[in-house]
Amino acid sequence: MARSTRRDGWRNRLSFYILTHFRWFWSLCQAIPPVRRWWNRRLVNRAIYQTATRPYQYSLLSDYTSWDSLSDRTFTGRHLPAVKLPDDLPPLDRVTELFRRGPTEKPSAKSTVLFSYFAQWFTDGFLRTRRDDPRRNTSNHEIDLSPLYGLNPTYTALLRSHTGGRLKSQTINGEEYPPYYFQDGQPREEFRNLPILVPDEVPAARRNDLFAFGADRGNVQIGYVMLNTLFLREHNRLCGVLAAANAGWDDERLFQTARAINIVLLLKIVIEEYINHIAPYHFRFRVDAPSGNRESWYWANWMTVEFNLLYRWHSLVPDTIALADRVRPLIETVYDTRLVTGAGLGAMFDAASRQPAGEVGLFNTTEFLIETEKASIALGRQVRLASYNDYRVMVGYPRVTAFDQITGDPVRQAQLRELYGHVDRVEFYVGLFAEDVRANAAVGALVGRLVGIDAFSQALTNPLLAEHIFGPDTFTAAGMAIIASTQSLSDILHRNIPAVERKWAVSLTRLDWRRQ
Repeated sequence: MARSTRRDGWRNRLSFYILTHFRWFWSLCQAIPPVRRWWNRRLVNRAIYQTATRPYQYSLLSDYTSWDSLSDRTFTGRHLPAVKLPDDLPPLDRVTELFRRGPTEKPSAKSTVLFSYFAQWFTDGFLRTRRDDPRRNTSNHEIDLSPLYGLNPTYTALLRSHTGGRLKSQTINGEEYPPYYFQDGQPREEFRNLPILVPDEVPAARRNDLFAFGADRGNVQIGYVMLNTLFLREHNRLCGVLAAANAGWDDERLFQTARAINIVLLLKIVIEEYINHIAPYHFRFRVDAPSGNRESWYWANWMTVEFNLLYRWHSLVPDTIALADRVRPLIETVYDTRLVTGAGLGAMFDAASRQPAGEVGLFNTTEFLIETEKASIALGRQVRLASYNDYRVMVGYPRVTAFDQITGDPVRQAQLRELYGHVDRVEFYVGLFAEDVRANAAVGALVGRLVGIDAFSQALTNPLLAEHIFGPDTFTAAGMAIIASTQSLSDILHRNIPAVERKWAVSLTRLDWRRQ
């Protein structure tokens, strides 16, 4: 086992070096489609096969394998079995202090606030822990645009106009937005059964401006509002394109085909913009559908507790947000859709693309999210997650034997040493964010490896990408052309906003970022 781990570590280091050097080689590979597809398939498989593939041996249902633990997806999955935790783990409050931001936030060298918005909105569609029982979830376990369309057909039906395949919408300041959820402070009758989350402390003046979304948290922050609005506009635009090309199609077929195209557009953004932003590589991943249909990782999706925790990138969130009129404390922007409708969607994407997010890591979480960090650490203990070092071994990394192998920051090293005493005692959640962000990447090494494993294996198993489904019979020729020509959020935004003289900045990557 030790020799195997050393061999895997050597191979990982060599692969990382090759992928982050020789730019000329990777540019040449990507310029030749058959070669690019070969490398794309090979690198995707290599990422996924770093650990055991689905079906998972364990879930949060029990500590042992049973038929129910293998089939009941209302219980969240897990990569490693539960362990007996040390009796003397450091106090929860003291560990939580590792995350608290100091007097100034540390900006990300690579990521923008738009990256933060997209990460939160995208993962909220499938990482859905139940508040009353953290072992369980309310997820469909699919990348299915549920923040827009809802988690089930009942919610979807409430959001549809049932005319021309379109979703309900309204025009505000010359732009299309979702319909309002409230009227005179009360939910509109047509949306009364939508599970929209609106805390009691939301001021009455803001309540009537909240939108009817498929997601319960769709109004919670302006990034959710922006992205749901963007994909709503794209859905309704697609309905117009499909209706013009397919005379006689009824509302149902227009809706379902537009929805299918919209989901594939999201999958493309996830792989071709989002994942490529996170990774430090010269090679650019693509959605080469059909992909993976004959691979052993091609199993039904099941979100894991580790995936849920590693995506809690609270340190991305800045203390303030720069909008067109002024810089505001971020807490002032929650549940305020007027910031989006007042400035317009293009201006909001532009503003988010011109401000750096925080750097992912310790000592960089804004104050109002500290309790969420505490709850995350507590969840890891409640479900008895294995240690940070155990998860390194799981994905082919060698165990660390000293704190300076986790981070080069002497302050982090000293704090970890004081709290844990030995590197083998460092908890999974803490170790994830104690790591330094790798050069030219958006996250640390273990987070990046785990994102690659789960993101690829749970995006590329989407049934719409299956070899006998992905084609014009499903999407139409017009739909296939739209899918082929879409590589970025910018593509979608600029065909869904009023014509302007300038082109808005739409970027997950800082405009001033240069590869080191």
